[in-house]
Amino acid sequence: MGIVVVAFAGVWGSGRAWLAVGVLAVIGGGWAGRLVLREPRVDSVTTMPSIRPIALGIIRRGDSLLVFEAHDDVKGETYYRPLGGGIEFGEYAEAALKREFLEELDAEIEVGELLGVLENVFTWRDRPGHEIAFLYAAEFADPGRYEREEMKILDDPATARWVDFRDGSKILYPKGLTELLSADQ
Repeated sequence: MGIVVVAFAGVWGSGRAWLAVGVLAVIGGGWAGRLVLREPRVDSVTTMPSIRPIALGIIRRGDSLLVFEAHDDVKGETYYRPLGGGIEFGEYAEAALKREFLEELDAEIEVGELLGVLENVFTWRDRPGHEIAFLYAAEFADPGRYEREEMKILDDPATARWVDFRDGSKILYPKGLTELLSADQ
């Protein structure tokens, strides 16, 4: 049976090799072959792109926010986003935010109030994305961090910097964050 499976895999690919295993099992063995030959179920959880929960820290220095700059080559768009990242399974958003700042800047933060939650459905570099962003007011535990103009992000080639968004000329993501922050002021 193994030789036949290898021959099928070489000619038609590994997916058809399992068909060969199923056919041989049905001919020779009954229930095992029916198990292999059954129609594959479409499981929406594994075939659909997932929604990513993230926690972002809104750290202010005067009229500026601490953000990183990124670029979407497909759209030809430069944009900014507050620091933070993915919430792991079983982790609370506040804990994820503290962990992300330690990983990204080796900095401890104090997490303040939840400013809002934004749902962000987007396309980045021609790929669809969907995030639920928990946005928290935050402050550095070390006041010396506010004196730095730039901070190298340790797990990414990007740099965090203070940017003023009041003139409306720069794109700030997630979508809706500019309006959320202007209502907060």
